[in-house]
Amino acid sequence: MSRIKNTFERLQAAGRKALIPFITAGDPDADATVPLMQAAVAGGADLIELGVPFSDPMADGPTIQRASERALAQGMSLRKVLELVARFRAGDGQTPVVLMGYANPIEAMGYAEFCRAASSAGVDGVLVVDYPPEECHEFSDALRAHGMDAIFLLAPTSTPQRIASVGAQASGYIYYVSLKGVTGASHLDRDEVARRIPEIREQVRMPVGVGFGIRDGATARTIAEIADAVVIGSRIIEEIERSSRDTVVSNVQKFIAGIRAAMDGVA
Repeated sequence: MSRIKNTFERLQAAGRKALIPFITAGDPDADATVPLMQAAVAGGADLIELGVPFSDPMADGPTIQRASERALAQGMSLRKVLELVARFRAGDGQTPVVLMGYANPIEAMGYAEFCRAASSAGVDGVLVVDYPPEECHEFSDALRAHGMDAIFLLAPTSTPQRIASVGAQASGYIYYVSLKGVTGASHLDRDEVARRIPEIREQVRMPVGVGFGIRDGATARTIAEIADAVVIGSRIIEEIERSSRDTVVSNVQKFIAGIRAAMDGVA
């Protein structure tokens, strides 16, 4: 059983929802990434989404774009991201790690080499923003052949046909984008999310996480009432930006612990 599936089943049995923080690999620097991942787990994270920096991140707002720019300026690459995952995995054999990024670095490395290297590093799932399900059967199959899950996005504009297509290919969990916009936006509509998730669950037999627009404990708790997982990214990057190098790890851990406490208040 994959670490992702095992984690969601364990949480479901305990009546809890998954907290999935996002950080960009290499931000604020490469040496901070593994300590930040460890701090996220210590603060109550159940899975970690690790962003692969990219120069043209179409789904990301300015906050995560800045994180990618900082990481790329210091020489972060896909291979170096995998090295960081391996370092994290050496000390944590339980927490699932999902890479989130864009097609170009994977295309440059090649499907076969990427899947081999990612699996060897200890990656559990991969979410490629610009791989539509209709065009990546080969990639999804390669991931699963190496024991990794193919994570896909759904959005408020997703049609029943697209939902069915994603449901046929995805594994691990579905990432539902809560709004029409980019990461860091603040116009999340809870009622619209609550309406859409049952429609998704009719065709997708796996957990549904919700991200984009979640910035505090109150919003996280609201989403945890209706979804299986809460994904929070831009607000964590902001915490990194406003922290000194000496305080960044502890500040991120405290922030995530506050989100976890809010979510655990959900009956």
